[in-house]
Amino acid sequence: MTSLVYLLGVLAVVALIGLSIALHELGHLVPAKRFGVRCTKYMIGFGPTVWSRVRGDTEYGIKAIPLGGYVKMIGMIPPRPGDAPGQLRSTTTGRMSIVEQARADSMDEIEPGDEDRVFYKLPVHKKIIVMLGGPFMNLALAVVLLTVLVSGIGLPTTVPKLGSVAQCVPSAAPTVAKPQPECAVGDAAPPSVAAGLRAGDRIVEVNGTPVTLWSEVTTKIRAAAGQTMTLTVERTGERLTVSAPIVGVERAAYTPEGKVRLNPDGTVLTERVGFLGATATADYVALPVTEVPMVFGRLVSTVASALGTFPEKLVGVAKTLAGQADRDPEGPVSVVGIGRVGGEIATGAVASDGPKGMIYQFIWLVLGLNLMLFFFNLLPVLPLDGGQVVGAVWEGIKRTWARVTGRPDPGYVDVAKGLPIAYAVSILLIGMTLMLAVADLVKPISLG
Repeated sequence: MTSLVYLLGVLAVVALIGLSIALHELGHLVPAKRFGVRCTKYMIGFGPTVWSRVRGDTEYGIKAIPLGGYVKMIGMIPPRPGDAPGQLRSTTTGRMSIVEQARADSMDEIEPGDEDRVFYKLPVHKKIIVMLGGPFMNLALAVVLLTVLVSGIGLPTTVPKLGSVAQCVPSAAPTVAKPQPECAVGDAAPPSVAAGLRAGDRIVEVNGTPVTLWSEVTTKIRAAAGQTMTLTVERTGERLTVSAPIVGVERAAYTPEGKVRLNPDGTVLTERVGFLGATATADYVALPVTEVPMVFGRLVSTVASALGTFPEKLVGVAKTLAGQADRDPEGPVSVVGIGRVGGEIATGAVASDGPKGMIYQFIWLVLGLNLMLFFFNLLPVLPLDGGQVVGAVWEGIKRTWARVTGRPDPGYVDVAKGLPIAYAVSILLIGMTLMLAVADLVKPISLG
């Protein structure tokens, strides 16, 4: 049964990846068709075709390897000056022969009547819209999914529902090894016990002030050393008011990042704070839709930072395969690794707090994937979408400058000259994909 559930989790992730790719390619297809470009293929995946249907002048299909997709638009490469479809000269040899062959193939796709339905004849702004349509479709999907998480399911947050009640007020001083001291024989009972608090109680008011987050409770407790605090709690549907004599204890001081502060001599820096003696639990707290932009901004910053360390992380994967280092649990993974995560989520190997948490983690996985696709496809290098955008922008700059200076129209930017770079980048991407897939098979990352 566990194996079946695991397989279903993997298949669910593959389906969600396929949906993300399909929407990305749809972002290219729709504006291209609207602008009159003939699109001969809309394919999800690469390799052998599993299923396809022809609708109008476009073949829609699914291929066997779910590592991407493509929309085939005729006339992506412009002809050389003086050339026309069926009349392309192929006299160049050597390293440029590949470029001229690609140009000839592009021209051969243009049938009689399609002369004005080619991509290279689109105005600059329409080229940019077509090429950015894919990445921005991923961005839009990421925003929708984030809104569902933030304002629908809610974000994992520590709430003032008690998970446990302490057995004592630890008298031992914090150390680097044990910043949170444990109970010892003779330690006094904590204020939580004196107040009669129990695991499962939810604190709803502190000194008459309503609270919804555990951070609000702890802020008040830490400032109340030596004072008696009035707590209103919900227990089995009833509200009770209790008094807790907050005691002062020496506790480790922490940085905003959650690290223990140290004195110059290496000992733990402490501070005297109020102590109740209870731990909270996590729950999913829905926030207003107005909070989505702030959460999205933080998430974008995190993803952008992750892309900045991507080359370094890839080197780490190579070292892992060479037996020189352990696999970084925060390193990149392939589709194989993402599938493994889906299986772990489905089987509960990743703590998920029930069906709600499981749905949250699946959505979060796809959300992160779409943000990565957005940023990755904007990289200004062929064959990625960003490379095509750079070509269109350069064409616009050249034509604008020619118009301003009264010079002849320089014509279309010859993106074919960038094909050697595109082929090199493609080889690197294939190599990277294979390396990550092998690493996910022999040295997998487990989130369990």
